[in-house]
Amino acid sequence: MNSTRVFKMSLASVYPMYIHKAEGKGRTKAEVDAIILWLTGYTDRALQHQIDAKTNLQTFFAQAPQINPNVGKITGVICGYRLEEIEDKLMQQIRYLDKLIDELAKGKAMDKILRK
Repeated sequence: MNSTRVFKMSLASVYPMYIHKAEGKGRTKAEVDAIILWLTGYTDRALQHQIDAKTNLQTFFAQAPQINPNVGKITGVICGYRLEEIEDKLMQQIRYLDKLIDELAKGKAMDKILRK
């Protein structure tokens, strides 16, 4: 897995793709934001600041106030890799976010996505 390129991608570049994917399946930007906030502990305002600053994904996750303690409940395969087996912590966090957005786009209920 070539992680260097992914780590240097800005949140501002992937965020619109997450929204487009969700809205294309009848979901909302607010739901995408709720997922990101749940996963990272950012506030709405802090998330917007990270987007506006074009923070790369490595810094975005490093500065996250608190990665949700329930991330271990996020399992399955994303981009051909089993989440539980990804050794690089940062790559695992990025893939957690990808997986949650996929679940949103597939119509899963927010309570289930947020592991409630």
